[in-house]
Amino acid sequence: MSVVGTLISDNLVDNFGVSLWTTTMIFGLALAATFAAWFRSERTLSIHTIVTSRREGFYWLAILCTFALGTSAGDLVSEGLTLGYGTALGIFGALIALVSLAFWKGGLNAVLAFWTAYVLTRPFGASLGDLLTQAPADGGFGLGANATSGLVPDHHLRLRRLVHLQQRREHEAPHPAEPVEVA
Repeated sequence: MSVVGTLISDNLVDNFGVSLWTTTMIFGLALAATFAAWFRSERTLSIHTIVTSRREGFYWLAILCTFALGTSAGDLVSEGLTLGYGTALGIFGALIALVSLAFWKGGLNAVLAFWTAYVLTRPFGASLGDLLTQAPADGGFGLGANATSGLVPDHHLRLRRLVHLQQRREHEAPHPAEPVEVA
């Protein structure tokens, strides 16, 4: 999903001339529509209640939208607004910290906090990736894609973590006949 979402955004901007403002708006609206349809259909956006195929479909559509939005928003802040990759990284990092603080100290709803922070990690990651890979003349560190990929933890570790979370989710999932909390 990360690669597909990133490619959709990059191709619209680089190959079809769609502005970063437009792609950010389009993917933001697509994500909002996904969340609205998901909530209207299921009465929850909690990842802890993804126990049906329909909910999983909504989840993966939301994930796709977050990666496309993250690429567009990260590039918009760093390149479109000419703030640079480091500044964009700082902005999105600060926003993630604010959401975390609002959750831990301000009582922000857990589902809203999760999705807000999750969405913000996408432009944060895009900005970090660009900072590491782009040439120094373009405001990056010039490590390139291969060296930067070597910094990322082994994909097998990620896969094992996903399998573990799936097994835990199935073990903790409410019985289908049990009421599910609306959050």
